[in-house]
Amino acid sequence: AVLFADVRGSTALGEHASVVDFAALLNRFYGTATRVLLRHDAVIDKLIGDEVMAFFVRGVSGPDYRRRAVRAGRELLEAVGCGSTEGPWLSVGVAVNAGVAYVGNVGDAVVDFTALGDPVNVAARMQQHAAGGELIVSSGVADDLMSDATPRALTLRGHGRVVDALVARI
Repeated sequence: AVLFADVRGSTALGEHASVVDFAALLNRFYGTATRVLLRHDAVIDKLIGDEVMAFFVRGVSGPDYRRRAVRAGRELLEAVGCGSTEGPWLSVGVAVNAGVAYVGNVGDAVVDFTALGDPVNVAARMQQHAAGGELIVSSGVADDLMSDATPRALTLRGHGRVVDALVARI
């Protein structure tokens, strides 16, 4: 299973904040995301600009790895304040997808341990559809954890098929 979490509106935040304040905000997000993801035994793949990519594999996250990914997505949104009376301190959208992917080292001069393949690409594209405070999960990943969700058919850029997903607003 793979999870992408992306800060919404970061370009405007970066435009209106000092570089020091913007870096502090992103560092707070990275720290929060890292703590949440590690609690769920995720492999944190990348911190990319204003985005976090993590994957969950049976050998690290256990047999419930798909459910752990969904729980981590919910918990991450709650950790940035979604669903609280104060509201979020940062607008974040999260997506989770699962499937068979390559997990291992890539590269030669620079080696990167990562996950590659269609499930990863689909999760990245799904995340682009997640508004702040939304968790989008591909149908069939952990539907029982998404009982509060609304079905949505996603047309993903560069992908040949519509993806059926469940969207929960946290």
